[in-house]
Amino acid sequence: MCLGIPMEIIKIDDKKAIARTEGLKREVDLRFLKEVDIGDFVIIHAGFAIEKIDKKRAAETITLYKKLRL
Repeated sequence: MCLGIPMEIIKIDDKKAIARTEGLKREVDLRFLKEVDIGDFVIIHAGFAIEKIDKKRAAETITLYKKLRL
């Protein structure tokens, strides 16, 4: 089983980006996605953005992760 974390793209430099979620920032690789813009939400797995998702789905997933941590 793998775990993908929804993160918001806040900076892009070619095929690398900085993404954040819940105050955490990470450098991520964008090479698997065709079009990603600042403000987009993506699923991150092992340092790679693997899927673009909408803001509502990202918020729902983050809420579920928070519940699991309690």
